[in-house]
Amino acid sequence: MGTVHGPRTVDRTDARLLRALEDDPRATVLALADRLGLSRNTVQARLARLERDGVLLPFQRRIDPAALGYPVTAFITVRVRQQMLEEVSGALAGIPEVIEVLGLSGPEDLLVRVVAPDADDLYRIAGRVLATPGIERTETAVLMRRLVEHRVDPLLARLADEPA
Repeated sequence: MGTVHGPRTVDRTDARLLRALEDDPRATVLALADRLGLSRNTVQARLARLERDGVLLPFQRRIDPAALGYPVTAFITVRVRQQMLEEVSGALAGIPEVIEVLGLSGPEDLLVRVVAPDADDLYRIAGRVLATPGIERTETAVLMRRLVEHRVDPLLARLADEPA
């Protein structure tokens, strides 16, 4: 389970390397080294550190659930009975259509991202989430359209002192 804030630090060279990877995710270490004017060993060591430190996330985060037959995405806010967060988190992890669970501050405790093949199955999944012992209340919102895709390039560009 990841934390929101951690000791991970990315310097200017790391940011340039990450931008190059974003441009060409299949680039070899040698191609990245040539592009950035760094040695192959430097690039290899930095990539290994970025993976070890959790800066580079697992590949599966790039797979579109729609391509797997799950075109419907919904967000379920969840209020959890006090002292049952661990049990609820474990139970939600056991639901295959739950692809992410985030802990929140505020009136709701969790934000659960789920995927479904259609609205009928989303109804079933939302019911399964609500039936989880320790969950007091849920509210479901269906994703209608992505207006700004997940992105970090503007942040990397700022850190690398390069145009976005």
